[in-house]
Amino acid sequence: MAGFSDITGHEKLISYFFRSLKNGSISHAYILSGEDGMGKMTLARAFAMSLLCRTHDACGRCSSCLQFASDNHPDMIYVKHEKENSIGVDDIREQVVADTEIRPYNGGYKIYIIDEAEKMTPAAQNALLKTIEEPPEYVVIMLLSSHEESFLQTILSRCITLRLRPLHDRIVTEYLMQHYGMEQHQASICAAFARGNLGRAITLADSERFMEMHGKTIEILKSIYDKPLYQLLDELKEQKDEINEVLDTMKLWYRDVVVFKATQDSNLLIFKEEQQTIKKMADHSSFNGLDEIQNAIDRAQVRLKANVGFDLTAELLLLTLQEN
Repeated sequence: MAGFSDITGHEKLISYFFRSLKNGSISHAYILSGEDGMGKMTLARAFAMSLLCRTHDACGRCSSCLQFASDNHPDMIYVKHEKENSIGVDDIREQVVADTEIRPYNGGYKIYIIDEAEKMTPAAQNALLKTIEEPPEYVVIMLLSSHEESFLQTILSRCITLRLRPLHDRIVTEYLMQHYGMEQHQASICAAFARGNLGRAITLADSERFMEMHGKTIEILKSIYDKPLYQLLDELKEQKDEINEVLDTMKLWYRDVVVFKATQDSNLLIFKEEQQTIKKMADHSSFNGLDEIQNAIDRAQVRLKANVGFDLTAELLLLTLQEN
C-alpha cells in the first residue's frame, strides 16, 4: 500500500488500517495518540489517502490520489484554529459540524483531521460529540493528540483510540544512517536521546548545536578524574543553556559504564567509539558508586527544575562524579 510504504515502524497500526480497509470496517471517529514527532499526522494522512483512493489502496495514480498528493482534495479537511492554545466551539461548528452536511465531492468519504485535538475546549468537544454520535455515513473524523487524557470521557468512549508506541532504537538508528548519511555512532546517540521518537531523532540529527553540546559533554566526562573541580565547573557553566541535554548525555554515558561493567559486551554500548574510556571508568567504579552517580544526576535535574542555584548544583554533581 503506497500510502503506508514510506512510514518507518508502527507495523501494528498499519496492519490494523490495512485490515479495516480490506474489510470495509471503517469507524467514524479515531484518536491517534502519541508524542509530538512520532508520526500521527503521517499515519492519518496515509489512511485518509487510502480511504479516498478509487481502489482504497493509495495507488498514487488515480485522480483522487493526485489531488491528495497536491493537497487539493476537496474531501480532505484539516481543521484550523486562530488561537494558538485553544480550538474553540466556533472552529468546530464552522469547519466540522456544518460542513458534514455537504456530501463528498469525489468519493465515498469526507475526512476531517484535527491536529492537537487536546486543545479543544469542553464546549468544542461537546459540539463535536453530536456529530460523532450521529455522523453521516461518509464522515470520518481523526483526532490527533499528545494528551488523550484531555478529552471528555464521552469523546473517548465513542472513538477508536490508536496509540503510537516508541520505535526500537535500532530502527531509528538505521533510518538516520540510510536517509541522513550519519555514521552509526552518531545515529545511535540521536536515537538514544529521542527515546523511540523518530521526529525528535531527525531534529537532533539536523542540529549542529546538539552535536556540539554532545561533544563538549563527552570531553568533560572523559577528563572527570584528570582536571581540577574548578576547571570542570567552568566547562559545565559554558553549557548552562543546554543543561538538560547535558545531564541526559551524562545519564546515557553512565548507563554505558554500568552495562559494560556488567557484561563486558561493547556491542551493547551507545558510545561505541568511546569503548576504551568506558572500560577504564567501569574498572574504576563500583556498582554502588555508579548507582550513586545516576542518583546524583537525577538530583541535579530536580534541583535545577526547582531553581536551586546552578553553581552549587553543578559543583555537587561534579564532586560525586569525581569521587565515584
